[in-house]
Amino acid sequence: MNLALFDFDGTITTREMLPAFMHCAVEPRRLVTGKVLLAPLIVGYKLGLVPGTIVRAAVVRLGFSGVPLARLEEHGLAFARLALPPVVRPEAMERIDWHKRQGDTVVVVSGAFDVYLRHWCRQHQVGLICSSLEQRNGMLTGRYHGRQCVGEEKARRVREAFELSRYGRIYAYGDTREDLGLLALAHERYYRWQQVPA
Repeated sequence: MNLALFDFDGTITTREMLPAFMHCAVEPRRLVTGKVLLAPLIVGYKLGLVPGTIVRAAVVRLGFSGVPLARLEEHGLAFARLALPPVVRPEAMERIDWHKRQGDTVVVVSGAFDVYLRHWCRQHQVGLICSSLEQRNGMLTGRYHGRQCVGEEKARRVREAFELSRYGRIYAYGDTREDLGLLALAHERYYRWQQVPA
């Protein structure tokens, strides 16, 4: 049996989906405030001066502090049903289907949120390892639950979830530097849909 590991944003989809989800799930007043307060961080990120983890943590704090989890779950379900299908790459679905026909274990490993990814993964019958948001008594705290599932954390969670030595071949698919740890686990590595040497 083989293991196939797929990043989601930019690999299965044509673009990063966090901004689109924030526009769907965050109330307009918070969006306006966030654009002003986070502008320096966003510029720093685009210039390569600020890590993505810091930007995402700030976005989550401003967007979701004190928001009922049930409300976010509703947005997540709607986002999975309406926003994701138009941006999914046909070649990604072909490759996922190919792996499933081979009897491979297919897993999405993503920094994106479980509130929408779990619906998409359930629909397509693939496993999921991803980021989630912290909640207390049904209200979001504005923090991630544990570490963001990016960079080396992706590889750590895969190793925690799977005994890699049990798989004859491991495939990994990614599109950014945050996927390099995931790709390093694999015998066959695909970066932006181009195979790279193992």
